[in-house]
Amino acid sequence: MPAATDPELRQLLTQVSSIKHYGFQLHSFSDGECTILVPFHKDLERPGGIVGGQVFMAASDVAMWLAIITRLGPRDGSVTAEMKTNFLSGARDEDIFCHARVLKLGRRLIYGVGECRNGDGKLLTHSTITYIRAD
Repeated sequence: MPAATDPELRQLLTQVSSIKHYGFQLHSFSDGECTILVPFHKDLERPGGIVGGQVFMAASDVAMWLAIITRLGPRDGSVTAEMKTNFLSGARDEDIFCHARVLKLGRRLIYGVGECRNGDGKLLTHSTITYIRAD
């Protein structure tokens, strides 16, 4: 059973000022996993009409953060220590779904992966993410 509720996760997405402008929405979650929706809007594009790489990275990081919260609860203070993102395909004028999963929840470090896909399920990015627990 997850350590956080649907309303708690949704509230976190609306409270954190650094991510509000992306418009991330909670799509689904379970214990140690979370999927967020990144609704397309023109502000996410970079020159050339494709969604900017920072959007994918932010989405993977936020999905991972929420996945961790499903395990440790909404008061957890873990923060990103390292992230590597591989960009596999671009996105144009479309919503993106980003799914993150906790692979290992250690005493000090938390390891996970994040993947962003378009609505057709095409893999756009793959990220490996390490968080450090702030205990």
